[in-house]
Amino acid sequence: MDKTFKSYYSWCKYLHSTSNLKFPDDCDKQQLQLIYISLYLLIWGEASNVRFMPECICYIFHNMANDVYGILFSNVEAVSGETYETEEVIDEESFLRTVITPIYQVIRNEAKRNKGGTASHSQWRNYDDLNEYFWSKKCFKIGWPLDLKADFFLNSDEITPQDERLNQVTYGKSKPKTNFVEVRTFWNLFRDFDRMWIFLVMAFQAMVIVGWHGSGSLGDIFDKDVFKTVLTIFITSAYLTLLQAALDIILNFNAWKNFKFSQILRYLLKFAVAFMWAVLLPIAYSKSVQRPTGVVKFFSTWTGDWKDQSFYTYAVSFYVLPNILAALLFLVPPFRRAMECSDMRPIKVIMWWAQPKLYVGRGMHEDMFSLFKYTTFWIMLLISKLAFNYYVEILPLITPTKMIMNLHIGHYQWHEFFPHATNNIGVVIAIWAPIVLVYLMDTQIWYAIFSTLFGGIHGAFSHLGEIRTLGMLRSRFESIPIAFSRTLMPSEDAKRKHADDYVDQKNITNFSQVWNEFIYSMRSEDKISDRDRDLLLVPSSSGDVSVIQWPPFLLASKIPIAVDMAKDFKGKEDAELFRKIKSDSYMYYAVIESYETLKKIIYALLEDEADRRVMNQVFLEVDMSMQQQRFIYEFRMSGLPLLSDKLEKFLSILLSDYEDQGTYKSQLINVFQDVIEIITQDLLVNGHEILERARVHSPDIKNEKKEQRFEKINIHLVRDRCWREKVIRLHLLLSVKESAINVPQNLEARRRITFFANSLFMNMPSAPRIRDMLSFSVLTPYYKEDVLYSEEDLNKENEDGISILFYLQKIYPDEWTNYLDRLKDPKLPEKDKSEFLREWVSYRGQTLARTVRGMMYYRQALELQCYQEVAGEQAEFSVFRAMASNDENQKAFLERARALADLKFTYVVSCQVYGNQKKSGDIHNRSCYTNILQLMLKYPSLRVAYVDEREETADAKSPKVFYSVLLKGGDKFDEEIYRIKLPGPPAEIGEGKPENQNHAIIFTRGEALQTIDMNQDNYFEEAFKLRNVLEEFNKERVGRRKPTILGLREHIFTGSVSSLAWFMSNQESSFVTIGQRILANPLRVRFHYGHPDIFDRIFHITRGGVSKASKVINLSEDIFGGFNSTLRGGYVTHHEYIQVGKGRDVGLNPISIFEAKVANGNGEQTLSRDVYRLGHRFDFYRMLSFYFTTIGFYFSSMLTVLTVYAFLYGRMYMVMSGLEKEILRLASPNQLEALEQALATQSIFQLGFLMVLPMVMEIGLEHGFRSAIVDFFIMQLQLASVFFTFQLGTKSHYYGRTILHGGSKYRPTGRGFVVFHAKFAENYRLYSRSHFVKGLELLLLLVVYQIYGHSYRSSNLYLYITVSMWFMVGSWLFAPFIFNPSGFEWQKTVDDWTDWKRWLGDRGGIGIPVEKSWESWWNVEQEHLKHTSIRGRILEITLALRFFIYQYGIVYQLNISQRSKSFLVYGLSWVVLLTSLLVLKMVSMGRRRFGTDFQLMFRILKALLFLGFLSVMTILFVVFKLTLTDLSASVLAFLPTGWAILLIGQVLRSPIKALGVWDSVKELGRAYENIMGLVIFAPIAVLSWFPIVSEFQARLLFNQAFSRGLQISMILAGRKDKATSSHK
Repeated sequence: MDKTFKSYYSWCKYLHSTSNLKFPDDCDKQQLQLIYISLYLLIWGEASNVRFMPECICYIFHNMANDVYGILFSNVEAVSGETYETEEVIDEESFLRTVITPIYQVIRNEAKRNKGGTASHSQWRNYDDLNEYFWSKKCFKIGWPLDLKADFFLNSDEITPQDERLNQVTYGKSKPKTNFVEVRTFWNLFRDFDRMWIFLVMAFQAMVIVGWHGSGSLGDIFDKDVFKTVLTIFITSAYLTLLQAALDIILNFNAWKNFKFSQILRYLLKFAVAFMWAVLLPIAYSKSVQRPTGVVKFFSTWTGDWKDQSFYTYAVSFYVLPNILAALLFLVPPFRRAMECSDMRPIKVIMWWAQPKLYVGRGMHEDMFSLFKYTTFWIMLLISKLAFNYYVEILPLITPTKMIMNLHIGHYQWHEFFPHATNNIGVVIAIWAPIVLVYLMDTQIWYAIFSTLFGGIHGAFSHLGEIRTLGMLRSRFESIPIAFSRTLMPSEDAKRKHADDYVDQKNITNFSQVWNEFIYSMRSEDKISDRDRDLLLVPSSSGDVSVIQWPPFLLASKIPIAVDMAKDFKGKEDAELFRKIKSDSYMYYAVIESYETLKKIIYALLEDEADRRVMNQVFLEVDMSMQQQRFIYEFRMSGLPLLSDKLEKFLSILLSDYEDQGTYKSQLINVFQDVIEIITQDLLVNGHEILERARVHSPDIKNEKKEQRFEKINIHLVRDRCWREKVIRLHLLLSVKESAINVPQNLEARRRITFFANSLFMNMPSAPRIRDMLSFSVLTPYYKEDVLYSEEDLNKENEDGISILFYLQKIYPDEWTNYLDRLKDPKLPEKDKSEFLREWVSYRGQTLARTVRGMMYYRQALELQCYQEVAGEQAEFSVFRAMASNDENQKAFLERARALADLKFTYVVSCQVYGNQKKSGDIHNRSCYTNILQLMLKYPSLRVAYVDEREETADAKSPKVFYSVLLKGGDKFDEEIYRIKLPGPPAEIGEGKPENQNHAIIFTRGEALQTIDMNQDNYFEEAFKLRNVLEEFNKERVGRRKPTILGLREHIFTGSVSSLAWFMSNQESSFVTIGQRILANPLRVRFHYGHPDIFDRIFHITRGGVSKASKVINLSEDIFGGFNSTLRGGYVTHHEYIQVGKGRDVGLNPISIFEAKVANGNGEQTLSRDVYRLGHRFDFYRMLSFYFTTIGFYFSSMLTVLTVYAFLYGRMYMVMSGLEKEILRLASPNQLEALEQALATQSIFQLGFLMVLPMVMEIGLEHGFRSAIVDFFIMQLQLASVFFTFQLGTKSHYYGRTILHGGSKYRPTGRGFVVFHAKFAENYRLYSRSHFVKGLELLLLLVVYQIYGHSYRSSNLYLYITVSMWFMVGSWLFAPFIFNPSGFEWQKTVDDWTDWKRWLGDRGGIGIPVEKSWESWWNVEQEHLKHTSIRGRILEITLALRFFIYQYGIVYQLNISQRSKSFLVYGLSWVVLLTSLLVLKMVSMGRRRFGTDFQLMFRILKALLFLGFLSVMTILFVVFKLTLTDLSASVLAFLPTGWAILLIGQVLRSPIKALGVWDSVKELGRAYENIMGLVIFAPIAVLSWFPIVSEFQARLLFNQAFSRGLQISMILAGRKDKATSSHK
C-alpha cells in the first residue's frame, strides 16, 4: 500500500492537496486498501499512452478515489450536505471514452505537430510538458468529470468541421511549453553544467596568471601582487554567472506563459544580481590597482578619484559567501535533503532562490560515506589533471608567448588587414587555441585513467577473476559445493552462521542436481560433447561410496598414475604408499571410489551365489590387508597395470551396444574370467588359497565342480540408468590416461563454468525460499526481426557464395560436430531434422528464438529450485529424471514445483505487429507469425502481447479500433487471454520501442520487471542466481534508499567472428563491467543503459514506466528511464555475480550506424530537461561524474577533433601570412629553441587510444594481466587504433550535427551473421560527410602546411607535430576499406568502380531510392538543412567561410603575383575562378541546347573556347611569368573555395532555387563527389593489383578466427570450396 501510493502521497503533498485515501474508523482497512490499489491499477491498466504521465494518473486517481469513497461510505457531500452523486456509468467503455481518450487526443495532436520529428522541440509539447501541467494547482481547473473546454484540452490546431478529415492537422500557433524548452544550441552544455565550466575557466585563468607573473612555482600564488591578480578569477566567474542567468531567460522564453509569477521573478532577480556583480567587481578591482591600464583603466574612470584598496577584497568575500554556505551544506547531505523536501516557509524561500521549485529532483543527496568516496575520487583526479595542465601545457608556453608578444613584425606574405595590431595577438591565439581545447577535453582522459584504476581495485575486492582458468577451477572445486550451499540454497540463519566448512552429503546432493542440469543444458546447446558431459557430471547417487564423488574431469588420469606409482613402489611400508596417494586428495578419492564402485558393479553383475562368495573372499582379502598394513606383501604390484587394462576392456564391452545377445554375453564372460584370473594368479600372492577357502565354505561343493566359474552374469544391469552411470564413470576413471586439463574443449563452455564457479565466492544476498522470493516478469519488445531462420535462409547464398549454414559450420566447428552427435541420440523425440537444424542456426544468431529460450531458463531454474524445496530429502533425481520417473511422489513434487514457478515468473514478448503478420500475405511476415506461434506452443508459460487493429462499424462509419491483446499457446493455435481497448493507435505518438514496451507492460506481474532486448541470451546456471539478485531490493543499506534498478553484467557473445567484432566486444564488455561498476560505486551515477536491468516494478509503474517515449528527444529511451528513476528518488546499483548474454554488430557499417544512433541520442540528451535538472540538482562532484559518463564523453570526442582543426588552421594562418617564418628569423639563438617548441606544441591526445585502458584492466582482472597485455598488442597489430580513431569521427560528427540541426532518428543496424563485402558506393554514402570530407580537408591542411613551411623547418619537427594527424586522416579515409571483407580483391574493386560510376551518373527522380541514384542520396543528405533553424543556417554558413582562407593565403604565394601584397591580387583570383565556372556553365548549357540539333555549332563553340584558353594560358606563361607550380597551387586554392560555395548554396537552397541556378549547384556537387571518389578510390585500386594485400587483409580481419582453427579463406573463396566440402 505505502509503496504503491508513495508517489501519489508525494504529489498531494507537493500541491498542498489533501489525499483522498480515506479510512473511516469502523471500516475494514485491509479491504479498503485492496480496493484503492485495485482502482489505481485499473486506471493504470486502461490508461494506454497516458501511462507515460504519472502525475496525470495521480490526478485521475485522486478524483476517482473520492468517488469510490463517496459510493462506499457516504450518500451526502461533506460540504453541501447534498446527496452524493457520481456521473452515471453508461457502459463498460465510459472511463476510456470520457477520461482517457480526451487526454490521449491532446497527446496525439501535439505529437502531430512535430512533423515526423522534423519540427523544433520548442514548437510542440511532448509527454513531459503535458505531464508537468499536473505539477501545478491549475490542473484542478480541468475539473471532474473532465471539462473538455478547459485550457488543457483546447488545442490551437482547431479544425473547421467542413474541412475535417482523419488525422488532419492545421499547424497554427503552438501552446507554450511547460517548465522547460528544448532548444538546439551548444549553449545547453554550458547551461546544464555551468558550475563545471566556471570552475575550469577560473582554474585556467589562475594557472596562467601564476605562470605569467611568477617564476613558475605554484608557491608564487602567495605573493601579494600575484594573489591580488589571481583574485580576478571572480570577475570572470561573475561574467559567466551572468551568461548563465541570461541563457536561462532566453532559452526558456517559450515557456514563460506557463510560468508562475514566482518563477519569472526568480529568473529576473537572478539576472539582476548577476549583472550587479558583473559591474561591481570590475569597478572594485580597478580601484585597487595603483596604475590601471586598458580595460581596468576604463572601469576605474566610472567612479572618479575614489580609491579603496580593500574594497575589492570585501566585495569578493560577499560574492563567494553563498558558495561557502553551499559548501557547508554539501558536507551534511542529510540536512540538505531535509531542506529540499521541507514545506516550512522560510526554508522554501531559501530553496526558491537556490534552485527552481520542481516536483522531481528533490532530496537526491547520498549518504556521507558515498559522498566521501566520490569526492575523494574527483579531488585526486582534478589535482592530477591541473598539475599536468600547469607543468606540461601552460608553463612551457608562457616564456615563448612573452617573446612572441614582444617581437615587432612588419613583413607579411599576404595582404594583412591589421598590420598595426599589437602583441602579435593572432599568433598567440593560434598557439594557445589547441592548448585551451585540450585543457577542456583532457578531464575525459584522466577520468579514463582513474576509472580504470578504481574499477580494477573494486573488481579485485569483489573477488572477480579469482577463478578464471580450468586449473584454478580444479584447485578450488572442493569448496564449490560449500559456497553453493551458502549462497544459492536457502537455509536457516543459525545453521548458516555456525556451519563448518565441510562438504556434507546434503551439500553435494543439492549441488550435484544444479551442476548436472547446468552441464546437460550446455550439452543440449551443443557447447560440449558427450565425452565432455560425462567427464563433467557429478553422480546423482553420491551416497553409494564412502568418499565424495567429484566430476571425472577432476579425477582424470589419477587411477593410471596411482597404478604406475604402485607398480614402481620400492618401499617396505603400506603407509608410505598410501601417504603418496593421499598427498593428492583427488587421487585418493579416485582410488577409493573406483575400488568401492567396482565391488558394487561386480556384486550386481554376478547372479551365482558361489561366484559372489569368491569375489567376497577377494575383496575381504583386500580390505584386511589394508587394515593390517600388509597390502604390498599380499599383492603383487606389477600386476596392477594388466588388471587395469582388462577392467577397462570389460567395462567397454559392458557399455557397448549389441545385436546378438549370445555373442555379447560370451565376450563379457571371457573378459571377466580373464579379470578374475589376473586377480587370483598375477595380483594376489595367495590367490589359490583364497579360491580354495571360498570353495570350502560353499554349501554345495559337488555342483560347483561340475560348472565353470563366473558364467552367470546379469547383462541387463546396464539398462538401468543409475547403474549405467556408475559403469560409465568407472570406465572414465580407468580409461582417461591424459589429464583432463582441456575439458571442456569449447571456450564458451569454459568461460561459463569458470564464471559460475567464481560467482559463488562473490558477495551476494542469501537465497530466500521460493515462496518468499519476489515474483518477477521479463519483458521483451519485438518488431519485425528474425524469429527463427527458415531453410531458405540457411541455404541462401550471398554474392560470395556463402550461406549462413556453411558460415556457421566453419565458425563453430566443434559445436557443429556436437550437434551431429546429438542427432544420433535415440532418446531425442522423432522430430524433423530440418527443425533441429533451423534451431541450431537460430540459436547462434541474434533471433527471438534464442532470446526466448534463454529467458525460459528462468522457469527451468525455478522449477528445479521449487522441486528441491518441495521434495526436500526425497529430491533424489534431477528435474528431467523426475519427469521420466514413474514414482508418483516425484511426479507430485514436480507438479507442485511447476505451479509455484508459474506464480513467481511471467515472460511477455511484446510482438507489436503480430496481428498484422498473422493477416499478411508477405512470406517473411507469415514466417514470423508461424515461428512466434511455434514458440508459444513450445513454451506453454510464454505470453505474447500485440496491438490488434480492427474496423468496427458504428453509425455507418468504420473507424479503426485498437486493442492490446495477450495470447498464450493452446493445443495447436494461440489462445486469447486478455483484450483491452485503446483510445487510438499507441505507437504513432512516440518512439517505437518504448511505446511497444508500454502497451505490453500491463500484462506483466510481480514486484520486479526485467527488460530484455531482442539481441540477448541467458544461461541456465545464471538463471539459478536470480532469486539472490531480487533480494537486493530488500537488502538493508545503511543511510541509503533501497535500490529501484538493479544493473546486471552482460557478456558479449559476438566477439569471436572477426577482429572488428572482437574490438566491439571488448569495448562493450569493458563498459558493461568496469565502466558500470565505477558508475554505481563510488560515483553513484549509474543509470539504465539498455538491458538487462531489473526494475522495481511497483516504483516505476507509478512514476511513468521503464523508459520515456517522446519523439526524437527520447531517442535513447532507456537512459531516460534511469534519469527519471534518479530524479524521482530512485537508486541504481550494479551487480556482477550474475550475467546475461548480449549480441552486438559485427561489421564496420552496422557498428558505425549503431554508434551514429547513440551519438544522435546523446545529442538529444544534451537538449533535454532531464540532463539540465540532473546537472543542477547533483552536487558538484556527482555532477562531474554525470557529465563525463554521459554527454561529456561525446563532447570530449568532438573537442578532440576540433583540437586538430584549431591546430592546423592556426598553423596555416602563421605559415601563409609569413608570421611563423618571421618569428623564427627575428628570434635570438637562445630564444629559438623555446620558440620552436612552442610552435610544435600540440598535445593532441588520441582519445580513442586511451579508451582501451578500461578494456585492458578488465581483461587483466578476469583473464590475467599476461592475457591482457598479449590481447592489447594483438589488437594494435590488427589496427584497433585505426578502428577507434574512425569511431571518434562517427561520434563527433553525429553528436555535433544533432545539436546544430537535429535529424536524429532510429537507425536499424540489422543483426546478421555473414560479414559481407560492402560496395564502394555504399561506403561512400555512409561515410562521405562524416569522415571522407573531413579527412580530405585535414589532408589538404597538412599538404599546405608541408608545402609552404618546408623552407625554414626541419622535416623531423614537422613529422613530430603532425604524425597523429596523418594517422587520423588515414584512419578516416581508408578504415572502411581496410575493414571491408575482400576490400582489396581486384575483381570486386572493378565491380565497385562500375557500380560507383552508375550510381553517380543516375539523375534520380521521385521515388528513386538512395541506393540507386546519387541525386536521391544528395537530397536526403541535406534533409537536416531543410528543417534547421535560422541560427543553424547562420552557423553552417559561418563554418563554411573557413574554406576561403586557402585561396586568400595561396594566391599571394604564387610567382605570378610577383610578391604583391595588394588586395587586388585576391580580387583577381575571384575573377579567374568565376570566369572558369562561367565557361564550364556555358559548355554545360551548350551541350544541353546544341548538342543534339546543332552539333556543328556546339563543336565550333568548344573549339573557340579551347583556342581562347590556349591564348590566355600562353599570355600568362610568357608575359606574367606563370609557372606549372602556380597551376598546381591554384588547384589547392580554388578547390576549397568551390566547396565553400557549394556548402553555402545548400544552406540557401530556397533563394538559389528562386534564382534558377540550383541545377548548377547540383552539378558542382556531382563534380566534387567525382573528385573525392577518385582520390579515395585510387589507392584502393593500386593496392588491389597485389594479391598479397588481399591475403594480408583477410588475416587482419579474421585473425581471431584463424587462431581457433577456422577456415575464413574457405569462406571467402565461396562456391568452389563449398561444393568441394559438400562432396566430402
